[in-house]
Amino acid sequence: MSKSLLRSTSAVSSMTLLSRVLGFLRDMIAAHLFGATAEVDAFLVAFKIPNFMRNLFAEGALQQSFIPVLSEYHQKKTLAEIKLFTSHLAGCLSAILIPFCVLGMMAGAPVAINLFAPGFNLEPHRFQLAVQMLHITFPYIFFLSLTAFMASVLNTFGNFLAPAFTSSILNICMIVAAIFLSPFLAVPVESQAYAVLVAGILQIVFLAPYLYKLRLLTWPRLAWHDPGVKRVLKLMVPSIFGASIGQISILVGTIFASFLPVGSIAWLYFSERLAYFPLGVIAVALATVILPHLSRQHASQSFEEFKNAFAWGIRCNLLVGTLASITLWFMATPIIITLFKYGKFTATDVFMTGKSTVAYAVGLQAFMLNKLLVNGFFAKQNIKTPVKIGVITVVINIILDIVLIFPLAHAGLALASSLSQWCNTGILFYMLHKQGVYKLERHWLKFLIQLFFANAIAALIFTYAAHNTAQWVAWHATERFIYLFLWLIAGTLAYLACLWVAGIRKKHIRT
Repeated sequence: MSKSLLRSTSAVSSMTLLSRVLGFLRDMIAAHLFGATAEVDAFLVAFKIPNFMRNLFAEGALQQSFIPVLSEYHQKKTLAEIKLFTSHLAGCLSAILIPFCVLGMMAGAPVAINLFAPGFNLEPHRFQLAVQMLHITFPYIFFLSLTAFMASVLNTFGNFLAPAFTSSILNICMIVAAIFLSPFLAVPVESQAYAVLVAGILQIVFLAPYLYKLRLLTWPRLAWHDPGVKRVLKLMVPSIFGASIGQISILVGTIFASFLPVGSIAWLYFSERLAYFPLGVIAVALATVILPHLSRQHASQSFEEFKNAFAWGIRCNLLVGTLASITLWFMATPIIITLFKYGKFTATDVFMTGKSTVAYAVGLQAFMLNKLLVNGFFAKQNIKTPVKIGVITVVINIILDIVLIFPLAHAGLALASSLSQWCNTGILFYMLHKQGVYKLERHWLKFLIQLFFANAIAALIFTYAAHNTAQWVAWHATERFIYLFLWLIAGTLAYLACLWVAGIRKKHIRT
């Protein structure tokens, strides 16, 4: 079973890795062509709002409510019944999302900008640009929600590769638009808004043949009375909040950041992108693969298999997540210089982005763990517990935002997100233990000590590699990439060697 999970996770990780590499290329091009200006701040807010809705609704609430119910259908129903259920759910979702997007395009954009970036009201130019670009990006919410729906069906039937590739389509569209469309626009960064819209359509077109192959491609039909639809919608309402606490925390930070100097939102964005690399490649891949599996084990009452799969996910998460956190913490400046310090991206931008990147590194492991831990509840169709924990986490995050924004500015907002996520992790573990979903055993203490030893050695290597910032700036692009690659490989190999010396073997990450 662990081999099957590992193969599926590797497939998703490989496609996500491709997407993240393309994403870094996209960000490098954007940093070079657009810099960190008021116009870029405006686009990032216009892009962040549909992205927030995607995480809140599509990839959050929809998938985590739909997949457990669909997994039961997969176990107990015929293909014809599954096809009818998915058709009805697609119809009901479309009936909700299409009017919402139309309303957002017609009248909701200024309201959304006022809600998510109220500080833009102090600068009319930035506010109007954000509204203008949000009109273009708003339909992305519908297209991406439909993409997430199609991906959920494919994941439940064991196809993880095709859905994982869809995020690469967005990056490809944004790269092409930045290079070929932006020179012809009065506001060059507006090209990215058009790319987002086109990518949403292409993602649906890309996944359609895979559903057709499963004989599950059908026209949406409205049927609110369908029992499966009722169950999904009932689970979805509370999970809209509980599934995306990390995104809510980051968006709360954006609201505060809109009051900070020009460039703050861009600095936070580039830091988030660096943190999202391991988060997407590992944590999201693990969560994507393990949720259908846990849901099937719960539906078949295979409690031992459920526990083993959950423990396997946590071990894999920690093995990669701790190293990712250490790497981002100690190598932040060399990574930012290598990827972004070209063209309009200045030394000040490097310094400011580095501060918030280190702050996100503090909580990276917590962000990664939480992606997995909430699935322990969602697989059992328990939505209320993560929601209650989420409310506590958001309150903590807002309090920390208020406390830390004054001494640390934008970096304080990143640190607030990190610290609140660690609170979220602690409460999730406590409730998993209390409700009997998963209980930490004594062998975990030894495992954590082994991880600490290996990460301490990697941290020493990365500290030495990053100490001479002036040298990293002086190198040209090729030298930067070569040295960054060599130091990352050296730190990773040292980490793996220390794990082996500490006694960790392949058998220790098997279920």
